[in-house]
Amino acid sequence: MKIGLTYDLREDYLAQGYSLAETAELDSPATVDGLEAAIRAMGHEVERIGGLAPLAGALAAGRRWDLVFNIAEGMHGFGREAAVPALLEAWGIPCTFSDPLVLALALHKGMTKRVVRDCGLRTPDFAVIERLEDVDRVALPYPLFAKPVAEGTSKGVTGNSLVLEPSGLVPVCAELLKTFAQPVLVEEYLPGREFTVGLLGSGERARSVGVMEVFVVGGADTGAYTFDNKAEYESRIRYELADDAPARAAAELALASWRALGCRDGGRVDVRLDAAGQPAFIEVNPLPGLNPSHSDLPIMWALAGKPYGALIAAIVDSACERLPQGGPRP
Repeated sequence: MKIGLTYDLREDYLAQGYSLAETAELDSPATVDGLEAAIRAMGHEVERIGGLAPLAGALAAGRRWDLVFNIAEGMHGFGREAAVPALLEAWGIPCTFSDPLVLALALHKGMTKRVVRDCGLRTPDFAVIERLEDVDRVALPYPLFAKPVAEGTSKGVTGNSLVLEPSGLVPVCAELLKTFAQPVLVEEYLPGREFTVGLLGSGERARSVGVMEVFVVGGADTGAYTFDNKAEYESRIRYELADDAPARAAAELALASWRALGCRDGGRVDVRLDAAGQPAFIEVNPLPGLNPSHSDLPIMWALAGKPYGALIAAIVDSACERLPQGGPRP
């Protein structure tokens, strides 16, 4: 097959004047190199495309692919992760990972939690702060946890995100509203163990491929998997696979959430235990980081002793189930 590769290289956006913080979710050359090598090892032809603008130009010029492996995060708005899949959908070209509806929904953590809750799955009670005046209407039990409603890579999650009493909520929300220019998600803080669950496949074929527990060991931001903890994971974080009863319950909840949201091919669901040890959905990442060495899903995969190429092959195989009957178009 001829497989296109869509991505957003961080260095390209830095050269355009975007900041390190604004580009934190974007891709490194090592990620793109790793993906291309893994896909070529499967026997496929690979064409590097780039992000939304190069893709639009390529489509207008008449270039086509049997499948596009998409990891493009985009830069602007709630639809930024959905933009590339939406364009490919309009041209009838299959791509890896979830469709534009799911990617747009999942980027907005508040809307996602509404859907998950409506499906009867446990998630902490929450409020979405659109304006600072909304803080007065928050009627949740403290402590609370506050973060931007639509950021990945734990952007905006700091040691200040854990709010212990009402007087602390206004300054935290004010800072997040000002810094990220988007609403703030405020939810009940769950004090229990934190898991991230790896998922592969779509619909009834979806399955959990591992539960990874996150331990903060570096002495900083001990209450959460913050942006700084994630960025300095080698000194602050210890990852371990978990397979005890709470971990298996977390996996069951993650899989049910994955199917309820209609996620496809591969990704992660974050789950945390409450004070009684019961798991609750925190958020989903249906467009997971795939850096071979420091993204959570590849780390989890490697802890299980599996090669990076097998992870990428499983994602491609899942996406190929949606190819036109009889194989790719000529």
